[in-house]
Amino acid sequence: MTNRKKIIFGIISFTIGLNSILAQNLAISTIHEIEPSVNHYAKLQKLSGEQRQATAWMDTIAYPPKKYRNNTILFALTKPVYLTTNQVDFLVKAVDFPANSSEQTRAELDFLLELQKKRTKEQTERVLALAKIGYWPDANYVSTHPSYKKNLENLFFESKEIMGQTYSFENFPETSKLLQGIMNDMRLMEFAVKYHLVRARPYQLELELQPLKTISSPSFASGHTLWAYIQAYTFGELIPDKRDDFVKLAYEIGLSREVMGVHYPSDEEAARQLAHRMLMLMWHTEKFQNDFLKAKEEWN
Repeated sequence: MTNRKKIIFGIISFTIGLNSILAQNLAISTIHEIEPSVNHYAKLQKLSGEQRQATAWMDTIAYPPKKYRNNTILFALTKPVYLTTNQVDFLVKAVDFPANSSEQTRAELDFLLELQKKRTKEQTERVLALAKIGYWPDANYVSTHPSYKKNLENLFFESKEIMGQTYSFENFPETSKLLQGIMNDMRLMEFAVKYHLVRARPYQLELELQPLKTISSPSFASGHTLWAYIQAYTFGELIPDKRDDFVKLAYEIGLSREVMGVHYPSDEEAARQLAHRMLMLMWHTEKFQNDFLKAKEEWN
């Protein structure tokens, strides 16, 4: 477990360097740099993520195989749209989480317990509403799927939250195509990472946690946070003057998973960084650039 935390949070420096190198080599514009870690994410990552011998027994705990859902595992086997298979494999192996027995994980669990104590009725209603939002590629494979339209509506959840109900898939077909490709790769990445590392959910380590719901897949990294940020970063390139608003919404979505008691803060922070890294790799491909430029025209 040497340098576990370095692996997780070294993504920022990598993306900044990659952004510069690829821009020079390909002579195309770069995307916005990723923002620094903030609030409790910045504080918690300063703690040691290394195994502690006194509580090393905790490192034997993983997400239980009997709770795996086959349909989520299948997402890890899909063909990427914008990324390459080699890029997916590289990113999967580039991230890791703090040891269960570590100082950082203990602090994160204590943070979740504090959030649990302070949960309000209004907050609970909001986070449960956010929990229902999500785009699933299989639901849009055929137009007769019962969730077909609702799934596309969820694809534009962030634009509607920030800019109003008219910013929908019906009015932005090229943006819809772009987002569907991004979300295909996002789901692939999400479950490839989850089943590669099979991190236990926080309520499986801390029995005093009472999650608002239980989740049938491993914890790391957060899928909600991954889609929230990769869409926020995409919309931030389509509508640069709204970037801050989209990033703030993504932050709220990520934090909602902690309020629910289903994710550690490190699940959210790694997902945020992974989202930016994914978009950067997509950005420097001809297919993505072609689809992005068509989407951009809709916003002009």
